[in-house]
Amino acid sequence: MKSKIILYSSLLAGVLFLINLLTDVSKVKSETIQPLEKFDFNQPITNDNKDLFTKDFVTDESVNQELAQQEDEDLNNTEDYEEDWPSPIEDDETFWLLLVDQLEYRGGSNPDAFAWDIQGWVGGDYERIWLKTEGEIELSEESGEGEIQLLYGSLIAPFWDLQVGLRYDRVYSEEDSRGRAFAVIGVEGLAPNLFEVDTALFISEKGDVSARLEIEQELLITQQLILQPRFEINVAAQEVENFDIGSGINDIELGLRLRYEINRNYAPYVGINWIRLVGETEQFAREEGESVDNFSVVGGIRMLF
Repeated sequence: MKSKIILYSSLLAGVLFLINLLTDVSKVKSETIQPLEKFDFNQPITNDNKDLFTKDFVTDESVNQELAQQEDEDLNNTEDYEEDWPSPIEDDETFWLLLVDQLEYRGGSNPDAFAWDIQGWVGGDYERIWLKTEGEIELSEESGEGEIQLLYGSLIAPFWDLQVGLRYDRVYSEEDSRGRAFAVIGVEGLAPNLFEVDTALFISEKGDVSARLEIEQELLITQQLILQPRFEINVAAQEVENFDIGSGINDIELGLRLRYEINRNYAPYVGINWIRLVGETEQFAREEGESVDNFSVVGGIRMLF
């Protein structure tokens, strides 16, 4: 008898719990569906009906105020963090470089000479203005030659610049002095195995076309002792007799210089340099009584700023 009473009591408690649960579910359902019944889904959302959901579902103003206060605190914390952040890295700064690659005395079988090869640029990582000059002055005679280039360079690939601009040459001697101008288009950059390449096409004011290729490399014997081989070749499409230039290959130049870097800015060096005129240019030189095979021992200083 006692066990039956316990069983009936348990069943009655279970039924009451189930009735109470169904009542709560029905109440929640009616509260949830009621706002939806007010909304006509065939109507577009307008300013008049867009608040049906928000005003019925979010009714606790204290919760809204707490959320808004939390957002304000997060915003203030973000502003405080931004004040502590370091300054951004400037990637559009203007830089400059000046390289005196050759400033040397040349002595050998020909008249002694003073020669230079200098280039510099100013600009950023992608665009630069280049200035290049090179030449040679014979010390025992009042003669020499030189050139200067003013170029605009733009990065076209990693380590490679496309350069366009102007070049002006001047050749002088005791008898006369001559000059001419060129338009220039070229490419300069760093090839695999760290070969520094400078190649350019020149078109003179009279339409004469010529080209030049320079290649050099730096071989580190030690951190301060560096061997620098260098190769240069000049070619011309037309004969320019006024400047003793023939068509085809004009000259080939080979150099080998050993420098000691006192620091990164100053490095004295010694070496050898050989220039050979070929083709029609060689014939012009022989007719003028000039040497076509020039070998010299060089000594000078390389500077980087």
